[in-house]
Amino acid sequence: MKPIKVVVYGALGRMGQEVVNALCREPEMQVTGAVELKSSQDHLPLPGGSGAVPLSADLDYILTTCQPDVLVDFTVARATVSAARVATKRGVNLVIGTTGLTTDDVEEIGRLATAHKVGAVVAPNFALGAVLMVHLARIAARYLDYAEIIELHHHQKADAPSGTALATARAMVQARGKPFERTPGQDKPSRGEQVDGVSIHSVRMPGLLAHQEVLLGAPGQTLSIRHDTISRECFMPGVILAVREVVKRKGLVYGLDALLNLQEER
Repeated sequence: MKPIKVVVYGALGRMGQEVVNALCREPEMQVTGAVELKSSQDHLPLPGGSGAVPLSADLDYILTTCQPDVLVDFTVARATVSAARVATKRGVNLVIGTTGLTTDDVEEIGRLATAHKVGAVVAPNFALGAVLMVHLARIAARYLDYAEIIELHHHQKADAPSGTALATARAMVQARGKPFERTPGQDKPSRGEQVDGVSIHSVRMPGLLAHQEVLLGAPGQTLSIRHDTISRECFMPGVILAVREVVKRKGLVYGLDALLNLQEER
């Protein structure tokens, strides 16, 4: 069986480096090229002295030269959509973990994937524990009437609230079939961004990586569901799963829960 050939977009970033290292540990996958907008070199050395692959700021050049099956993208929203247009046109499948994508962005990526008959996995969070957190929150949302989310991230994270927090709130409301109850004063700015009765509080400071706590309440009781990201390596099993699965699919898959068959358990 031929290995799945992968190009990493944003390969010199912190997530990009983790992705390259993780892919190189998988015998069924092969990093064939890399893209970095601020690159000053033309080759990326692979870990363990296993060689080097072409590196360029020109995505179209790398896709033409390396002929990958999959493009993995953990960059920024403004770069992701334009990259999706280029990649899908060349028949390349997409695995996207970029934060800050709007609903319109995701819908466009889905249209591009369908039009060019490729797969696209877009996920607000690739940590399997975070996916399970959202799944459990969705179940609990059916039974408790009040909910708030506290999400804490490193100070360099550009978006707030996080994509995971927004996805969690929307999933919980969808599971309930109606908005959560609102407490008095919930419309004050200090009470966080509102998503159908769910207040989302964002914390940004050095020393944090990625953390989220979902608080649900009812008279006389509360339920807390929390996930803590200790290091970026926690995202890699999800990325590997997405790369393995995206080549088998056509069109958009949003969230890892579909790949983990959690949607069937709602």
